[in-house]
Amino acid sequence: MANLSLTNNPDLDDWLTIGADGRVAVRSGKVDIGQRISTAVAMLAAEELDVAIERIDVIEVATGRSPNEGLTSGSNSMQESGNAVRLAAATARHHLLGLAARALNVDIATLDVDDGLIQSRATNRSTTYWELAGGEALGIPIDPDVQVKAPEAHRIVGRHAATRNMDDIVSGRPYFVHDMTMPGMVHGRVVRPPHYHARLRSLDEAVTGRLAADGVGVVRDGSFLAVTAEDEYAAVKAAERLDAGADWQFGDGLEPQDVFTRLTENERVSLPVVDGVPQRQPVPELGDAPAAAAVTMTARYEKPYYMHASIGPSAALALYEGGKLSVWTHSQGVYILRASLADALDMPIENLTLTHVPGSGCYGHNGADDAALDAALVARARPGTPVLLKWTREDEHAWEPYGSCMVLQLRASLDSDGIVTNWSHETYSDTYNTRPRPGPEKIGAARLLATRHLADPLSAPIAQPVMVRHSGIHRNLDPLYNFADRRLVKNLVRNMPLRTSALRALGAYGNVFAIESFMDELAEATGQDPVDFRLRHLDDRRAVDVLKAAGQRMSQWGKAADGCGHGIAFAQYKNIQAYAAVGIEVEVTDDANVRLRRAVIAADAGQVVDPGGLTSQLEGGLIQAASWALYEEVRFERDGISSRDWDSYPILRFDNVPAIETVLLDRPDAPFLGAGEATAGPSGAAIANAVRRATGLTLRRLPLTPDALRAAALA
Repeated sequence: MANLSLTNNPDLDDWLTIGADGRVAVRSGKVDIGQRISTAVAMLAAEELDVAIERIDVIEVATGRSPNEGLTSGSNSMQESGNAVRLAAATARHHLLGLAARALNVDIATLDVDDGLIQSRATNRSTTYWELAGGEALGIPIDPDVQVKAPEAHRIVGRHAATRNMDDIVSGRPYFVHDMTMPGMVHGRVVRPPHYHARLRSLDEAVTGRLAADGVGVVRDGSFLAVTAEDEYAAVKAAERLDAGADWQFGDGLEPQDVFTRLTENERVSLPVVDGVPQRQPVPELGDAPAAAAVTMTARYEKPYYMHASIGPSAALALYEGGKLSVWTHSQGVYILRASLADALDMPIENLTLTHVPGSGCYGHNGADDAALDAALVARARPGTPVLLKWTREDEHAWEPYGSCMVLQLRASLDSDGIVTNWSHETYSDTYNTRPRPGPEKIGAARLLATRHLADPLSAPIAQPVMVRHSGIHRNLDPLYNFADRRLVKNLVRNMPLRTSALRALGAYGNVFAIESFMDELAEATGQDPVDFRLRHLDDRRAVDVLKAAGQRMSQWGKAADGCGHGIAFAQYKNIQAYAAVGIEVEVTDDANVRLRRAVIAADAGQVVDPGGLTSQLEGGLIQAASWALYEEVRFERDGISSRDWDSYPILRFDNVPAIETVLLDRPDAPFLGAGEATAGPSGAAIANAVRRATGLTLRRLPLTPDALRAAALA
């Protein structure tokens, strides 16, 4: 498979520089948002160059300075950036050894490298990378066929490495974009409308006059409102005062509705999915169940809107000076955001520079890009003055793009041997694809929140179905199981009430939750062990291995105690990335709370580079999925989003994090497989399966709250 990162950035100097000071600068276009990509690429570069990892500096991602690798998304960082950096380092090593052989007048085969020192076994003469390169450009392309190290020769890859910059995080040193300071900087805050459809009618001139007298700047462009002040607390209070002086036209507000009913009743675009790819063809009729079927079952599963629920609200710093704009942002795609900001601001793209600075992690499209435009708009109104703009908790909860709600309708028929002979799965959902990707008619800019509130607003574009393999709504809709007769349909539903976009795993979380919950129900209905039932429908050896590994660990737990249950689920993310099987033990208490007791993850992500980072990604995915399964649901009413804080939008807390055992099935000779989203779907399904076995109740709508459990018990 072609590596677009290398195709688009073929020059070695795009990726790597060897300085005269003995430092090695590595540039990746993938931003580190907690997934430890900077640690992994440093390990790969150090390994291939034969230098100490302490010599490696991973340079912050910035437009014009870093290779353009598009978005950090889709669990693609290792396949794209990891492979590119590995080949860049191997190419550099081979090139430098050639230079050394000529400089030392020896055969290249006699040279050894130890921490950048190149020495000839034949003459004992030596030189170094830094003497040969001296901070100059190497001026050669990356050789995609260069020989990389054999796994048995690895001294760094596959071993423990300290997380990059963790000392700053744990010590509390200023590290995030929220902590940035610049001379003359002011703080900005946006004043939001009550809801999506409200527009500003007028401002109380007495209020704006008093704010001006207090040294507060007011920025207004249509319904976009913001304040600036030298003191951050003064900016917070000024935003409250301006909000009190704003008169809004409310319009019809957000229409109260049962979103799950609307998902199957609204206008929609329906497409069959074949081998993970949507087809522009008529959807085949469901038809009757096979007459020879011994068992036919149907089920409908429902997933609500979810927030990214970033612990820290979004922020950005912007400086507009001399017709040029610099933005510091925690966006996951600085190049695509730069292009869309240029469209939104009607500026030449070459006049914008975006630099990634760590912020609140989100694994998806949260408020970071919108905050960058907010900061840019305010900075343009205050030329020459740096503006640090932070969203509030209420901004983040009420205005970020959510993960879409979903309805998933399944039917399966089994023969007398308990084998699935016929499978149907329809998914109904809004889009997961509104990141600000640039395109015609300012489509990228139109996906940024503030452009809808300007005096010359842009209308939100109408989402079109994504037609690529395992993307958006249909991600993991096509199960890895060997079902011979399968009917798969994606439904992109129009006119849903809330703004949606990419959230970790996209449609895979809902699709895998439904598939794996249904597999458990089918196994139970036919008297089969849930692990054995899945194994009977798997041909992929690596899938079998992870499922057996998780099942074997679960068998050591023994029989579940009263009020407890065990659940298991499996998937291969996008059917091409990491394999993951998740086992969960839950306890359902007398007050109907679900307590997570312990969990096991068995995963195969190909060759393991950074086992600590891989484990963290897998376990973090489980914890986030558990929070979705048990607690999270966006709520709204006519006056706007009502879940605007951690009480109205609860998330998993430390007191319900299970003890997790993670088993990594290392494949040293296999390619990297992205793992950041691999455990999300299996974890949600495993929890639902465990709850069903603990209670005897089948709940198919998330979240599995105490109220939902009590209602099911009384039904």
